Amino acid sequence: MTSLGSSISANTTFIRPASFYINGLYNIPHAKYYYVFLCFVYAVTVLGNSFIMCTIYLVRSLHTGKYIAVFNLAVSDLCGSSALIPKLVDMFLFENQYISYEACLLNMFFVLFFMTLQSLTLLVLAYDRVIAICFPLRYNAIVTKAAMTMMIGVTWICSVAIIALLVALITRLSFCRSTTVDSYFCDHGPIYILACNDKSVSYVMAVLCFAVLACLPMLLIIVSYLCIGIALLKVSQGIERLKAMKTCTSHLILVAIFYLPFFSINMLSLTSSIKANDRMINSALTQTIPPMLNPIIYTLKTEEVMQAIKILYKQAKVAALQGMTQYFKWFDTFCSLLYYDKV
Repeated sequence: MTSLGSSISANTTFIRPASFYINGLYNIPHAKYYYVFLCFVYAVTVLGNSFIMCTIYLVRSLHTGKYIAVFNLAVSDLCGSSALIPKLVDMFLFENQYISYEACLLNMFFVLFFMTLQSLTLLVLAYDRVIAICFPLRYNAIVTKAAMTMMIGVTWICSVAIIALLVALITRLSFCRSTTVDSYFCDHGPIYILACNDKSVSYVMAVLCFAVLACLPMLLIIVSYLCIGIALLKVSQGIERLKAMKTCTSHLILVAIFYLPFFSINMLSLTSSIKANDRMINSALTQTIPPMLNPIIYTLKTEEVMQAIKILYKQAKVAALQGMTQYFKWFDTFCSLLYYDKV
């Protein structure tokens, strides 16, 4: 560890480590099989989210406010997994568990930033469903592309500002004892508790972030679905009610697979009823499985996306046939020229 030579107080030397040691999943039996599974998860995540992003970009019927939010969710899923899984596999599969101080803070920022973005994007999609069901006649006037772009922009700005402040507070801490991080990435909590100077500000900020970026969006999503439920009770026809409920199924599944494991692991951690290794494995799955499943759920459960995929398939088929036709024309011309030369 290296001393900066500056003082926090008259009797305390500020110490910033050259690197941290990520202890994480190293002592878990058969951990390498888990890393192979993570590689599979990452490959599916990249392919699935890239596919849904390309579909939304290429099909003009999906250029709507709702699918701007879906596109943003795919971006946050893809980038969040890219910030976490490759480095995790590199650290533990290849026993490269030391990470420099600056790289650790960057890893912390990007992982937490994209998790925050996922949470806030799910809230934006809940708002979209509330307007669609509670105010169907005004939906196109309220949920415009400009309005949704502005909302997504606000989620990015808020996420960057809050997470940057959370990470910046780590630079105020002095690490004069251990630099071994009991997590599978440069997680905020396991790092700030290692500090040997006053860490109360980091603790308060962590609690506020958890409340504002996780609990509040979940609470607002619950309220939004209470409003949707009340609106559906007023619908007299059962068929119309069922149709309206089907438009919410994709979003409800995304909310369930993102928030329920996340809150379950945090609650169990607070009660100390879960082992450290089990907690880390479950937390890692909580962060890596939802980004893989989101594009699959939106593809299978959303009729608009399925129709868009069919359109792309037909366009690709036509383009392939045209390409083959052009190829045979060139081949026929080439053969004719050869025959002409021989004659």
